[in-house]
Amino acid sequence: MNISLESIAGASMSYEHGESHAEKVLSNGDVYVGDFNGLLPHGMGRYTWLNGTIYDGQWEKNKITGRGKILWPSGAAYEGEISGGFLHGSGSLFGFDGSVYKGSWMMNRQHGKGIKTYSNLDEYDGFWREGLQEGFGTHKWSNGNTYSGNWKSGKMSGKGVMKWSNGDLFDGDWLDGLENGSGYYKYADGSLYVGIWSRGLKDGHGTFFPTGSRTPCQLTYSKSIVCGNKVQSLGPASFFSNEGPVSKMLSKRSTVNRWSMNGCLRSTKRISHRPSSLDGIWNVNDACVSSSSENTSRTLCSTDESQLELLDDRILVYDREYMQGVLITERMRYCDFGRPQRAKWHCKMSKQPKRPGETIYGGHRSYYLMLNLQLGIRYTVGKITPVPMREVRSSDFGRRARIQMYFPSRGSQFTPPHNSVGFFWKDYCPMVFRNLREMFKIDAADYMMSVCGGDGLKELSSPGKSGSIFYLSQDERFLIKTLRKYELKILLKMLPNYYGHVGAYENTLITKFFGLHRLTIKRRKVRFVVMGNMFRTELRIHRRYDLKGSSHGRSTSKHNINENTTLKDLDLSYVFNLEKSWRESLFRQISLDCKFLESQSIIDYSMLLGLHFRAPEHLKAYSKSQNLLKHSANSADDNADIQLRDEVKTPPKGLRLVAHEPSSVSSLPGSHIRGSTLRASAADNKEVDLLLPGTGRLRVQLGVNMPAEANWKPLHNKGLHSAEFNPVEVYDVVLYFGIIDILQEYNMTKKFEHCCKSLKCDPLSISAVAPKMYSKRFVEFLEKVFPD
Repeated sequence: MNISLESIAGASMSYEHGESHAEKVLSNGDVYVGDFNGLLPHGMGRYTWLNGTIYDGQWEKNKITGRGKILWPSGAAYEGEISGGFLHGSGSLFGFDGSVYKGSWMMNRQHGKGIKTYSNLDEYDGFWREGLQEGFGTHKWSNGNTYSGNWKSGKMSGKGVMKWSNGDLFDGDWLDGLENGSGYYKYADGSLYVGIWSRGLKDGHGTFFPTGSRTPCQLTYSKSIVCGNKVQSLGPASFFSNEGPVSKMLSKRSTVNRWSMNGCLRSTKRISHRPSSLDGIWNVNDACVSSSSENTSRTLCSTDESQLELLDDRILVYDREYMQGVLITERMRYCDFGRPQRAKWHCKMSKQPKRPGETIYGGHRSYYLMLNLQLGIRYTVGKITPVPMREVRSSDFGRRARIQMYFPSRGSQFTPPHNSVGFFWKDYCPMVFRNLREMFKIDAADYMMSVCGGDGLKELSSPGKSGSIFYLSQDERFLIKTLRKYELKILLKMLPNYYGHVGAYENTLITKFFGLHRLTIKRRKVRFVVMGNMFRTELRIHRRYDLKGSSHGRSTSKHNINENTTLKDLDLSYVFNLEKSWRESLFRQISLDCKFLESQSIIDYSMLLGLHFRAPEHLKAYSKSQNLLKHSANSADDNADIQLRDEVKTPPKGLRLVAHEPSSVSSLPGSHIRGSTLRASAADNKEVDLLLPGTGRLRVQLGVNMPAEANWKPLHNKGLHSAEFNPVEVYDVVLYFGIIDILQEYNMTKKFEHCCKSLKCDPLSISAVAPKMYSKRFVEFLEKVFPD
């Protein structure tokens, strides 16, 4: 309601300039009664529109500004602050449907701290942003359900606690109103499940504590949200006061005990016979309502440092794995927390590495490095983007094609002031990478917002032997990797041919590069390359493999394997059947990419493969058949397991492909994709989308959203025994893959490595071989992985 009463100002008035009070009927039928300053309404006044809307309050030079009341013909009313004709400031809105909002406003929208009571008696108390819940808040439903935690765009997103009226409680990560990420679910009967969720369904590894079992420490819920067993409702006073419950809870020091399930549980092979009702069936929609990934271990808190109590020496738990809410494996385990083990347990916990995806915050060791990197990228992308688009020239390549700038902390004529130490910035081949971003369909504004936005970056530990550090943008679209000096030289050397290759073959599987930079801080040089994140997907990646085609040292420890673990060649126990035309396209492109890498004398590259397993409908029969098994953990249990396995071994129904509709695809192409949409014979050789109930339509491209059938088949004698998904041998999967690590030349160092390892191992089994041999072995191995 932005009201400008110029008609009043233009009306003939019998008053001289100065303050006056009068009633004026306008030509359109509206009526104003109140104070004037000359010809302009100013002071207190009442304006009545012809449709019956009434404003009674303060005016300032022909604008509704100050405090006032608005009454609409529908029965709705507002009382509070107004600025320039907009609801702006603090005020209360009484809706015609009986809803009430009391809190902050900005430009006619709820913005800031506020409390809203809905017509159905639901209540939200928390922060708003442009009319939607965003930030921390508590929502109480009229049916007794309560959620306290973080919100984004009107939906539960981030950390939070939902407590249902039946006594169930979930404490963990949310996304778009659904459980998504790690957390724990406590049932009203006292049982507890700690694990991972995906879009509201259990999905991945977890641990179940049955009713009556004892946990290693007394549980409380997220301290910033819940005290004891009561979910906090944060009212205005408590939220802003230093003496409020949130301030007290955040400032109170407490002992946090990190308890690794996989590290302290001993496995038997017996599957429990307990009824599946312990898992519970619930729907977050009943509440009227949202994941770089985490380990399955959770943090369990004690309210007092002296209250850590070991309730029993042996704790019975069940180690489970789910696929989209369907239980597929379960093993009974015991955890021994006797006193002799206590000191050892604490020692082990202190050496645990940080969880992947650690957000870089103020005080973090990489905080200033991140600020400098973001400032440098923002500067160079902003500088190069306005330059008219043109074809690259030979002068655009090489180490001399660069932008250099010094960023003093106080700022300069060309650089803004910043809160970090002064640094030197170098951006290599800016025009080339600008064209590459255009070629890969990456918008410059989106790129800067993703990498340089206010949310910061996440730091990932290196999964390989290079020692590189990886940073992940908050939206997970881009990976930033530190490089060694020789890797930067290799990339600059191959960049002209790389530019030509990716421009000629839009379906290339080779890593996409978006920028190459160097920071110098106090004589320390740090080099970065920005790449696309291959696993930024709509679907959860359950298994990931790094495949080189070699066998020496290409296995992973079998302990503590979860979906964050990058497995290797000897660990792969599946082959994948693709549609014939897709397989032909795949190996045509792999051959082209390998020839390019061979021409650049590159080795040690690998195929990064991500698997998303779809839970077939017949797996539910497996979950319901658990009552067939016995209590004892002897050989009879193994026989029963084999018998049950045979009962459910039916072919999967397959994934559904539909004709491609650009307007129906659920998301834009990711930062690692640029290729064309694949065609399928099942759809009359038309471009296709993958249709997944509950997820949406996904555009199928080479290496992206590719449906396949996974068959259990060890490719090596030393391969892992397939205990991962043992109820069935055939699975529907969605594949994501690409060629990574392409910055290692076959130089003298690698030749020497080849000679030394050849004295002890089969020369063909080691990674360091000549480029032509490496390329041939790589393709031959992938032909086994994707058989004809």
